[in-house]
Amino acid sequence: MLAAIARVCDSQSFILGPEVEALEREIAALTGAASAVGCASGTEALWLALVAAGVKPGDAVITTAFSFFASASAIVRAGATPIFVDVDQGTLNLNAELVGRQLRDRQLRAKQLDNIRAILPVHLYGQCADMDAFDRTSQEFGVAIVEDAAQAIGAEWSGRGAGALGVTAAFSFYPTKNLSAYGDAGIVTTTSPRMAEHMRQLRNHGSPRRYYHDEFGWNGRMDAIQAAVLRVKLAHLADWNRSRQQHAATYDQLFASSGLISKQTSSQTLNESSAPVRLLARSPQTKHVFHQYVIRAQRRDELRQFLAERKIGSEIYYPLPLHLQPVFSYLGLNAGDMPVSEQAAREVLALPMFPELTEAEIQRVVESIADFYS
Repeated sequence: MLAAIARVCDSQSFILGPEVEALEREIAALTGAASAVGCASGTEALWLALVAAGVKPGDAVITTAFSFFASASAIVRAGATPIFVDVDQGTLNLNAELVGRQLRDRQLRAKQLDNIRAILPVHLYGQCADMDAFDRTSQEFGVAIVEDAAQAIGAEWSGRGAGALGVTAAFSFYPTKNLSAYGDAGIVTTTSPRMAEHMRQLRNHGSPRRYYHDEFGWNGRMDAIQAAVLRVKLAHLADWNRSRQQHAATYDQLFASSGLISKQTSSQTLNESSAPVRLLARSPQTKHVFHQYVIRAQRRDELRQFLAERKIGSEIYYPLPLHLQPVFSYLGLNAGDMPVSEQAAREVLALPMFPELTEAEIQRVVESIADFYS
């Protein structure tokens, strides 16, 4: 890593340049996309992906109510209106059936789609959304699919890589991600070389060449040091993701033998089960890379405090659904409008998950949860 950073310092090419171009080629190859465009952050990547896909002021974009704020704020930054849709009870990914239903209802009511330009599914916690269903919806209604793959580098759906499942896709290299920079960075992948060229212009003040500007863009360029760091780490990503998958399997096994969970249908809530813990569903078509290992827990906040007292870290992703964030009050949505997202926000808890985690540590986590409920 230090050698890679020194290489950049010696070159004095600190912004974009050969390191960023090399990373772009390597990420495109990893995902199966035609092109990749490095940028300053995952949030910047979302904005670039949306604008390149044709989203403009006055448009609307359908997305999940249960994600990080940037999934929706990037839509607003592109000048569009977010249309929040609830999530699947099992996976907590955007519910494709509800998306299709909303589009059909709008079409019947208004004989048009209210300028809905795109659907932005989030591959939550490292598991791809139902891309077969979204592909069908895209073809039926002529809307673009823009992937929020910020948590899903290396994930797949039916053998196809996240990042090559829509027209564009956004990745984050924030320091907690599976592939992480030494600061902020992001990248956009696309199936269209023409869109890639547009994004390269947008990330550089809308400039196709220095001091000439064809449109209003932004300063969204990637630092070369971040690209160099990411290129070193990229060689280890597959091994790290396999470790995460093995840790998830260990969690699954220990929870199954703990008596904490029961076999539930994806439509059940925790309140309908005597078991205090529920695992999220896994789609058989997906290769899950477990950016997070998340459970749904009764008395979640008390459990989190109990684990903290035992020096076991945890986190809540996410405590307030997007449609209830104060900044989106202008949309006129209320508590009860997205019941699955709202219930998930009260129950989800992310447990320790990183490649160097040991089996003994995982066992300690599960035993501590069992102690809490006993």
